[in-house]
Amino acid sequence: QVQLEESGGGFVQPGGSLRLACAASGVIGSANVLVMNWYRQAPGKERELVAALTTDGRANYADSVMGRFAISGEILNAQYMVYLQMNNLKPEDTAVYYCNARRILIGATREHWGQGTQVTVSS
Repeated sequence: QVQLEESGGGFVQPGGSLRLACAASGVIGSANVLVMNWYRQAPGKERELVAALTTDGRANYADSVMGRFAISGEILNAQYMVYLQMNNLKPEDTAVYYCNARRILIGATREHWGQGTQVTVSS
């Protein structure tokens, strides 16, 4: 069973940094292709993809966070830990951040979500 748990959100002033972590259990070896994603959703807005990481190490970012955010992953205690380092944070980065695991199987794709963690950037 896949479970995702985010941590690391909080309150930070503009220009500050936060590091989000996602502990993903049940994903290692569970799919032909695994993509780990960070999404965010601000009040009144649609959920948007922030960063994506494939298991072969390829990363992609939304234009709005390019050069400020970095996604990375490691296997730790049988869990796949996925991090989002967020630097030079701006008020517009305020949102609930969600970890997502997309497992691509033969003939099917499975999506899994964490419960989300709040990030607030304000002076």
